[in-house]
Amino acid sequence: MLKRLAQTLVLGCFLAGAFGPSLAMAGAPDPTGGATGDATTVTAAKAGAPTLMEVAAEVGHSKVAINMVWTLVTGFLVMFMQAGFAMVETGLTRAKNVSHTMAMNFMIYPLGMLGFWLCGFAFMFGGVGALGTLGGASGLDQEWTITLFGKPFGLLGHKGFMLGSDVYDVAIYALFLFQMVFMDTTATIPTGALAERWKYSAFMLYGAFLGTVMYPVFGNWVWGGGWLSQLGVNFGLGHGHVDFAGSSVVHMQGGVIALVMSWLLGPRIGKYNKDGSANAIPGHNIPMAVIGTFILAFGWFGFNPGSTLAGTDLRISVVAVNTMLASAAGALAATLWVWLVRIGKPDPSMMCNGMLAGLVAITAPCAFVSSGGAMIIGLVSGVLVVEAVFFIERVLKIDDPVGAVAVHGVNGAWGCLSIGLLADGTYGDGLNGIKGGVTGLFYGGGMTQLWAEVIGVVTCFITLSILSVIVFQIVEALVGNRADSSAEVHGLDIPEMGIPGYVGVKMDKFSETPLSR
Repeated sequence: MLKRLAQTLVLGCFLAGAFGPSLAMAGAPDPTGGATGDATTVTAAKAGAPTLMEVAAEVGHSKVAINMVWTLVTGFLVMFMQAGFAMVETGLTRAKNVSHTMAMNFMIYPLGMLGFWLCGFAFMFGGVGALGTLGGASGLDQEWTITLFGKPFGLLGHKGFMLGSDVYDVAIYALFLFQMVFMDTTATIPTGALAERWKYSAFMLYGAFLGTVMYPVFGNWVWGGGWLSQLGVNFGLGHGHVDFAGSSVVHMQGGVIALVMSWLLGPRIGKYNKDGSANAIPGHNIPMAVIGTFILAFGWFGFNPGSTLAGTDLRISVVAVNTMLASAAGALAATLWVWLVRIGKPDPSMMCNGMLAGLVAITAPCAFVSSGGAMIIGLVSGVLVVEAVFFIERVLKIDDPVGAVAVHGVNGAWGCLSIGLLADGTYGDGLNGIKGGVTGLFYGGGMTQLWAEVIGVVTCFITLSILSVIVFQIVEALVGNRADSSAEVHGLDIPEMGIPGYVGVKMDKFSETPLSR
C-alpha cells in the first residue's frame, strides 16, 4: 500500500512539473492561454491523472488533426479561386460573351470534380503510398509499373475509384478534396484561352476528359509516386522532378492544353487582318479582372502553403512570404516592362497577368528558395509574361484572349526550372527518398536537379500536347469544337446559353462594351 502511494506521488509530481502549473491550480483563471490544454484535458472523462501513453496518444491525434484541418481549410481557399478565375476571364473578354464565359467557369467545377471522383483520383494517387502527415493511411498502394533500364517506372495508380470502401478513410478523403481543387485549377485555365468561340457542348466533353484522364497522368508521375518523382532514386538526378505546389502539375498542364486547343480551334473572327497583323480586342470590364486577380492571389495562400499537407510544418511561413513577394515582383516587373519597353502605357491587364505570372512561377519553388530567390523568380516572370503574350499573339498567331498560355504555360515551366537554379538546400530532406535538402545550381547543387526539372517540363509539354490533340479530335467528331460563326459575331450568350450576361445594357456595335443602362 505504501509502495503504491509513493508511486502515485512520484507520478503526480512528474506530471505537474512536465505539463505546467495548471495541474496544481485546476480551475484558476488563465488570461494568456499558456496553461490551457494541459495533460488533464487528455482524457477528460477519466478520473485521476492520465498516463504518459495517454498523453502521447492525444498529442499524436492532435498533430494529425491540426494537419487535416489545415489541409481542408487551405483546400477551401483554393476552391474559392474559381471565383477569381471566372472574374478575370470574364473581365478580359467582351460583354456579349459574359454569360457563356461565366458558365464555363462555373460548370468546370462539378464536371471536373465528378470525373476526378470517378477515376482521376485513382489514376493519380492510387499508388502514392502512406500519407504520413495525415496519420499514415496506407490504403493507396496500387501502381501500374514497368521496368526500363533495370529500373521501375510508375505509370498510373489503380486504387480509389469512386472513393470505394477500400479507401474509406478520413486521411484519403482529405487528400481527395485538396487535390480535387488543384485539378479544377488546371481545368479552368483553357476556358480563358478558348473563350468567345468555343462551343459549350464541346467544353462540357472537354471537362469530363480533363478530370478523368488528361490531368491525372502527368500528375501521377510527379505527385503520385510515378517515374518522374523517382529520377533521383533511379538515376541520381537530384530529388527527381520536384514541384512543390503545381507549377508543372497544375499550371503548365493547363497552359499546354490551352496552347494546343487554341491553335487547333483558331483565332476569333476579326483578330487577325489579311496581312497577319493582330487587332487588339479589349476586355469589357477591367475592374472585374482586377478584383478577380486579388481573389486569386488570396487563394494562393491556400494553394502553396497548403501543399505541405501539414499545419505543423512551420515552413508554411516561408512558403507564404515567398508567394507574396513573387506576386509583387511579377506585378511590378510586368507593369514597368510593358510601360517602358513595349507600349508606353502601364496596361492594367498586364499588371494583373504579371501578378498571376509571379504566383504561377513561385508555386513550384516556394518551399525551396529564400526571399531573395522568390524576388528573382517574380521579376523574371513579370518580363516573361509580357514577352510571351506578344510572341504568342504576333509570331505564333495564336489567339489567347486572356493570356492564359503566357501566364500558366510559360511561367509554369519557368517555375520548375528555377528550382534547379535557386533552391538553397534548406528544405526537402527525404523528399522522393533522397537525403538532404533540394539544392540548385547556384547553391552548389550542380546540374542534377536542373536536369530533373528539364526532363519534367519537356515531358509535361509532350504528354499534354498529345492528349490535347486526341481529346480535341474526339470532341470534333462528336459535336464539333467551334461555335457557329454567326453566333460568334453576335455573341455566344443568347445562341449558346439562352440568356445574356447583362440584361438591359445597350452595346456599341464596334467595341461591344456597355454604353448605358
